Amino acid sequence: MPQITLDLPFSSLKLGPDGLLPVVVQDNRSGEVLMVAYMNEKAYNATLQTGRMTYYSRSRKELWLKGDTSGHYQYVRSLFIDCDQDTLLAKVDQIGAACHTGNHSCFFTKIAGNSLAEEKSGTACEEMN
Repeated sequence: MPQITLDLPFSSLKLGPDGLLPVVVQDNRSGEVLMVAYMNEKAYNATLQTGRMTYYSRSRKELWLKGDTSGHYQYVRSLFIDCDQDTLLAKVDQIGAACHTGNHSCFFTKIAGNSLAEEKSGTACEEMN
Protein backbone atom coordinates (compact mmCIF):
# COMPACT_ATOMS: atom_id res chain seq x y z
CA MET A 1 0.00 0.00 0.00
CA PRO A 2 1.51 3.37 -1.00
CA GLN A 3 2.19 6.06 1.57
CA ILE A 4 -0.55 8.68 1.86
CA THR A 5 0.20 12.26 0.83
CA LEU A 6 0.00 14.55 3.85
CA ASP A 7 -1.37 18.08 3.64
CA LEU A 8 -1.63 18.79 7.38
CA PRO A 9 0.88 17.79 10.05
CA PHE A 10 -0.37 16.38 13.34
CA SER A 11 1.02 19.41 15.20
CA SER A 12 -1.58 21.60 13.39
CA LEU A 13 -4.51 19.63 14.83
CA LYS A 14 -6.41 20.58 17.99
CA LEU A 15 -6.28 17.66 20.39
CA GLY A 16 -8.53 16.89 23.34
CA PRO A 17 -7.28 17.29 26.91
CA ASP A 18 -6.12 13.66 26.74
CA GLY A 19 -3.88 14.47 23.76
CA LEU A 20 -6.06 12.44 21.40
CA LEU A 21 -7.90 13.24 18.19
CA PRO A 22 -11.37 11.72 17.61
CA VAL A 23 -11.76 9.91 14.28
CA VAL A 24 -15.12 9.29 12.61
CA VAL A 25 -14.73 6.34 10.25
CA GLN A 26 -16.97 6.17 7.17
CA ASP A 27 -17.37 3.49 4.51
CA ASN A 28 -15.98 5.01 1.31
CA ARG A 29 -18.56 3.34 -0.94
CA SER A 30 -21.82 3.55 1.03
CA GLY A 31 -21.14 6.60 3.21
CA GLU A 32 -22.22 4.63 6.28
CA VAL A 33 -20.57 5.67 9.54
CA LEU A 34 -18.71 2.60 10.77
CA MET A 35 -17.17 3.61 14.08
CA VAL A 36 -15.52 6.32 16.15
CA ALA A 37 -12.01 5.87 17.51
CA TYR A 38 -9.05 7.99 18.62
CA MET A 39 -5.55 8.73 17.37
CA ASN A 40 -2.40 10.02 18.95
CA GLU A 41 0.53 11.25 16.86
CA LYS A 42 2.05 7.77 16.51
CA ALA A 43 -1.25 6.32 15.28
CA TYR A 44 -1.69 9.22 12.84
CA ASN A 45 1.81 8.72 11.42
CA ALA A 46 1.40 4.92 11.21
CA THR A 47 -1.87 5.40 9.31
CA LEU A 48 -0.19 7.72 6.82
CA GLN A 49 2.81 5.42 6.37
CA THR A 50 0.91 2.14 5.94
CA GLY A 51 -2.41 3.21 4.41
CA ARG A 52 -4.20 1.13 7.05
CA MET A 53 -6.13 2.73 9.89
CA THR A 54 -4.20 2.69 13.14
CA TYR A 55 -5.73 4.03 16.34
CA TYR A 56 -4.79 4.58 19.94
CA SER A 57 -6.67 2.26 22.29
CA ARG A 58 -7.74 4.29 25.32
CA SER A 59 -8.46 1.15 27.35
CA ARG A 60 -5.22 -0.70 26.53
CA LYS A 61 -3.14 2.49 26.21
CA GLU A 62 -1.37 1.26 23.09
CA LEU A 63 -1.49 1.52 19.31
CA TRP A 64 -4.19 -0.56 17.65
CA LEU A 65 -3.92 -1.53 13.99
CA LYS A 66 -7.54 -2.14 13.01
CA GLY A 67 -7.80 -5.71 11.73
CA ASP A 68 -4.51 -6.92 13.19
CA THR A 69 -6.21 -9.73 15.13
CA SER A 70 -9.52 -10.04 13.22
CA GLY A 71 -8.30 -9.54 9.65
CA HIS A 72 -10.96 -6.80 9.28
CA TYR A 73 -8.62 -4.09 8.06
CA GLN A 74 -9.57 -0.56 7.10
CA TYR A 75 -7.72 0.79 4.07
CA VAL A 76 -7.55 4.57 3.88
CA ARG A 77 -9.09 6.20 0.83
CA SER A 78 -9.03 9.78 2.16
CA LEU A 79 -8.77 11.80 5.35
CA PHE A 80 -10.62 15.04 6.10
CA ILE A 81 -10.39 17.43 9.04
CA ASP A 82 -13.43 19.32 10.33
CA CYS A 83 -13.73 23.12 10.40
CA ASP A 84 -12.38 23.35 13.97
CA GLN A 85 -9.48 21.02 13.13
CA ASP A 86 -10.34 18.84 16.14
CA THR A 87 -11.99 15.80 14.52
CA LEU A 88 -10.83 13.61 11.66
CA LEU A 89 -13.10 11.93 9.11
CA ALA A 90 -11.55 8.82 7.58
CA LYS A 91 -13.13 7.36 4.46
CA VAL A 92 -12.06 3.73 4.26
CA ASP A 93 -12.48 0.50 2.38
CA GLN A 94 -13.65 -1.80 5.16
CA ILE A 95 -12.73 -5.49 4.98
CA GLY A 96 -15.25 -7.51 6.99
CA ALA A 97 -16.96 -6.06 10.04
CA ALA A 98 -15.89 -2.77 11.59
CA CYS A 99 -17.49 -3.59 14.94
CA HIS A 100 -16.09 -6.09 17.42
CA THR A 101 -19.64 -7.53 17.69
CA GLY A 102 -19.44 -8.73 14.09
CA ASN A 103 -21.73 -5.99 12.74
CA HIS A 104 -20.59 -4.01 9.74
CA SER A 105 -21.01 -0.77 11.71
CA CYS A 106 -20.79 -0.05 15.43
CA PHE A 107 -23.95 2.05 14.99
CA PHE A 108 -26.56 -0.69 14.69
CA THR A 109 -28.76 0.06 17.73
CA LYS A 110 -31.40 2.70 17.10
CA ILE A 111 -32.41 4.48 20.31
CA ALA A 112 -34.60 7.30 18.97
CA GLY A 113 -36.31 8.36 15.81
CA ASN A 114 -39.03 10.49 14.31
CA SER A 115 -41.48 8.47 12.27
CA LEU A 116 -42.82 11.60 10.58
CA ALA A 117 -39.33 12.54 9.42
CA GLU A 118 -38.78 8.98 8.18
CA GLU A 119 -42.10 9.07 6.27
CA LYS A 120 -41.26 12.43 4.70
CA SER A 121 -37.78 11.33 3.67
CA GLY A 122 -39.29 8.24 2.05
CA THR A 123 -41.82 10.40 0.22
CA ALA A 124 -39.14 12.80 -0.97
CA CYS A 125 -37.13 9.91 -2.37
CA GLU A 126 -40.20 8.52 -4.14
CA GLU A 127 -40.99 11.93 -5.64
CA MET A 128 -37.45 12.21 -7.01
CA ASN A 129 -37.74 8.90 -8.89
